Amino acid sequence: MIFSFISQNWIEITAVIFAILYLVLAVKQNILCWVAGIISAVLYFFIMRKAGLYMEANLQIYYVVMSIYGWSQWSQSASNQKIFVVNTWGKSQHLVAISMILVLSLLSGLVLKSYTDAALPFFDALVAWGAVVATYMVAKKLLENWIYWLVIDSISIVLFISRDLWLTAFLFLVYIVIIYFGYQSWSKIRNNTHA
Repeated sequence: MIFSFISQNWIEITAVIFAILYLVLAVKQNILCWVAGIISAVLYFFIMRKAGLYMEANLQIYYVVMSIYGWSQWSQSASNQKIFVVNTWGKSQHLVAISMILVLSLLSGLVLKSYTDAALPFFDALVAWGAVVATYMVAKKLLENWIYWLVIDSISIVLFISRDLWLTAFLFLVYIVIIYFGYQSWSKIRNNTHA
C-alpha cells in the first residue's frame, strides 16, 4: 500500500523534499537554498497545472527566475562579506507591498474566474501574488519575509487541501513551524549586526 502511494505521488513527494530543503537552507542563509528551490519549483509547475491552480503553476516559473536572482544577490553579498546582513522595510514599503498584493489578486482572480476553469481563482491569485512579494523579500534578505510567508502559507494549506494535495498541505504546515525558527534566526542576526 505504501509503495503504491509512493509510486502514484513520487513527483509531489520529491517536490516536498526539495521545498523543505529550500526553506531549511534559507533559514541558515545557505546559498544552496536557491538550487533546491529551482528543483522544487520545476516539479510543482506540473503538479499545480494538473490541480487546476494556474496562478500557482505560473508562480513556479517566477520561483525559478527568483532563485537565479537570489543566487546572484547572495553571491554578491558573500563576495562583499555581507552574507549575514538582514534588512527591514518601513511601514510605507509594507503598505505598498500589501496593497499591490491585494489589487493584483483581485484583478487576477477576476480574469481567472471569467476566462479559465481555475479552481478557487481568488485564493489562488492571493497566494501567488503574496508569494511573489515574499520571495523578492527573501532574495533581499528582509526580515519581514517570514511574517508574509506565515500568512501566505496558512491560506495555502486550505487551498491545497481543497485540491486534495495533502502532501503539499502538510509541507506548508511544516513551513509554518520552520518560519518561526527562520524569523528567530534572522532576528538574532539583525540584532547582532545592529548592536
